Amino acid sequence: MEAFDVALPALGEAWALILQPVVLGYLFLGVVMGLAVGVFPGLGGIAGLSLLLPFMFGMDPILGLALMIGMVAVVPTSDTFASVLMGIPGSSASQATVLDGFPMAKKGEAARALSAAFASSLFGGLIGASFLTVFILVARPIVLAFGLPEMLMITILGLSMVAVLAGRIPLKGLAAAGLGLMVGTIGEADAGGSLRMATYDIPYLTDGLKLVIVGLGVFAIPEIVSLLRQDRSIAKGSSLGAGWVEGIRDWFANIWLSVRCSIIGVVVGIIPGLGGSVVDWIAYGHTVQTTKDKSNFGKGEVRGVIGPESSNNAKEGGGLVPTLLFGIPGSGSMAIFIGAVALLGSGDIEVGPGMLKSNLDITYSIVWLLALANVLGTVLCIAASGGIAKLTTIRFTYLAPFLFMLISFAAFQSGQNFEDLLALFAIGLIGIFLRRFDWSRPAFLIGFVLSNPVEKFTNQAFQIASFRFRESFERGIDYVFSPIVIVLIIITVVSVILGIRQAKTIMAEGDVQSGSKRAPLVFLLVIAGYLLFALVNANMIPDYNMTDKIIPLVVGGLSLACCSILLIQMMRRPEGDVIFADKEIAGEDADAPYGLWPTLAWFAALITATWFVGFILALVGFLITFLRVRAGCDWIKTLTLTVAGIGFMCLMAGALNRDFPPGILQGAVDLPWPLK
Repeated sequence: MEAFDVALPALGEAWALILQPVVLGYLFLGVVMGLAVGVFPGLGGIAGLSLLLPFMFGMDPILGLALMIGMVAVVPTSDTFASVLMGIPGSSASQATVLDGFPMAKKGEAARALSAAFASSLFGGLIGASFLTVFILVARPIVLAFGLPEMLMITILGLSMVAVLAGRIPLKGLAAAGLGLMVGTIGEADAGGSLRMATYDIPYLTDGLKLVIVGLGVFAIPEIVSLLRQDRSIAKGSSLGAGWVEGIRDWFANIWLSVRCSIIGVVVGIIPGLGGSVVDWIAYGHTVQTTKDKSNFGKGEVRGVIGPESSNNAKEGGGLVPTLLFGIPGSGSMAIFIGAVALLGSGDIEVGPGMLKSNLDITYSIVWLLALANVLGTVLCIAASGGIAKLTTIRFTYLAPFLFMLISFAAFQSGQNFEDLLALFAIGLIGIFLRRFDWSRPAFLIGFVLSNPVEKFTNQAFQIASFRFRESFERGIDYVFSPIVIVLIIITVVSVILGIRQAKTIMAEGDVQSGSKRAPLVFLLVIAGYLLFALVNANMIPDYNMTDKIIPLVVGGLSLACCSILLIQMMRRPEGDVIFADKEIAGEDADAPYGLWPTLAWFAALITATWFVGFILALVGFLITFLRVRAGCDWIKTLTLTVAGIGFMCLMAGALNRDFPPGILQGAVDLPWPLK
């Protein structure tokens, strides 16, 4: 009761702080900036907060918080535009939304998908703010109860969603997840520093691949190439004006799903390091598990939009719990948030227990700002939807070069290396073939996202458990099998059992027809070859660095076993069996007027030209050539669109203080910005 006696006056003081015109004005400005950043795929909250960081020094604390919270709250809402309208994950927290949101847009139901998503996002954001209000008082013992075994089990729970998303051939889903895990282990190991599938002769690989690149490569490149081959609009000319009310009705009809997924978002957001990388997949898996008719998932099931969108906004409230209570960033954007708070005012505000003790009114101001920003962000997104949604009625050939431009820029920002573009192209190829042969792209991405947490928590938990077991068997068992771990194990086992039973009814890539044995068999052999090579590479690590090799050996061995079983099945089954699914046999890809390799060559040409003359000069040539030759535009339209595209890139790079990929020319000649 004493805690509530202290909290209630602070809640009132917080309202008095934020209900000032100037504070609301800064909140509105932050929401508008978050909307602008979130619309463009690959940027997200980290880039947005990085933009604000230089302006935080000495700013009035409540004004600076209003600006930052406005941006943080709206990005998970506005990134829905790219996921639904273009099939490109707007951020790591909106990847699952693509699975059903984009098929709805292609069926002319973009308005319905967006309104359901915005209603879910608003509700999830308010749930997150409400839970944050209570958690500030009671969450400390809950968060402290999560040790390394609990963190490992939460990560394994995320991996268990692979069972749901594996598709008609579960072994393909498991192998895809294993491939994602193995790709995620590329680079320098955290524990002992051993190199895996990397060498210091190629420094880029020692740091591993970035999530932005893998997410864009696996989902964005395949969809852009597919739509460009078909040379039509995304929505096939369907009207997008209707469906707004229907989407809200869909959300209300599934309000308990939204409640459950919002709670999932809050709980996962509380766990530092997971957050947006996995929350939407767990919510999507739960949505599938609790739906009776699962046949429509992956084809345009509105519940597949409501679940993830409810969770990814709610996780912002959960992510603020460890950030505000302990000064532990719940995500990358929260890490920047902590640094920015230290710059506010005279520098006397510091997140953590001290903030709750000395600045409880400011702490609750953050809660109320989060709630208001969600409402304001949803209203602005709905208001802007009409114009943005009309993009789906434009002939895709006009949009494709600018999407190639945006994802190349976003990928480069992840590491500021030209190799980022090469990695994007390589992962894009993997994504194209995973999509073509009906291998689960979500399973691959889940594996990649969770590769680092699985390895880190496993190694650390093993070391501590070994020490406890040396003390006594009872102490070791108590550490490994805490009550929370036991509950999470039960949930994970149930999730896997239900997932395996349900996976055959889920077709994430649609109803893919089967064809001859040759192409699917060759792709399987390529995957198996990589896994075998990675397995041999990991085995070469000295035994004294066992912690660096154990996860790749186990994961690689299991994945290779899955591929071996698949190979035997392919050899024994007749052509036309579901195991030989191939999008090039029948459907949109098979009937497309343009081939895969000529279409992909345009993107390769942009990257190659960038290597020689830098991004901006390469982009000028790429846009002019593409619009004239591929799109068939006249010179006036070509030059107008080219100037608009270059101007937009320069404006965005200047505002975000970002560089463009340089080429050989930039190393030889001192050129002015933006050519350098």
